[in-house]
Amino acid sequence: MPVSGDDLRGAMGRFATGVTVFTLLDADGTPRGFTVNSLTSVSLDPPLVLVCVELTAQIYPCFRRDRDFVINILSEDQEEISSRFASKIEDKFEGVSHRPGRLGPPRIDGCIGYLECRIMSDFPGGDHTIFIGKVEDVAAGARDGKPLLFYEGKYAGL
Repeated sequence: MPVSGDDLRGAMGRFATGVTVFTLLDADGTPRGFTVNSLTSVSLDPPLVLVCVELTAQIYPCFRRDRDFVINILSEDQEEISSRFASKIEDKFEGVSHRPGRLGPPRIDGCIGYLECRIMSDFPGGDHTIFIGKVEDVAAGARDGKPLLFYEGKYAGL
């Protein structure tokens, strides 16, 4: 019997993930971003990460065009930021404190960690594209910060 998308979503919902916001600049230099929980560390040498982006995502054309991005690892008190960047509102950065990272795309203030990356390659992955990014810069936030988690379709904490 074939596995449906709903079946897969139900099973994968039992796998707790961290919540991040990916940020980048569009062709005009305007900050853009979206919430992501499909992030995987691939390699330590060289430092590589993997992210999957849906082909129909509003930000997809921008993500493909811009080769630099920042992974903002959200803290447990940033649920509102996660929801904002997961929404379809036009200006997701309105009212969100941020500053440019070393590569240019924004770092959202108050995150527990940052990875600044440059896309090395991309691969077709069904209804997504799989991007491999080389980590060019990292920063960790306060050690007492706790991550925002996602489990069974809801936000969670440690």
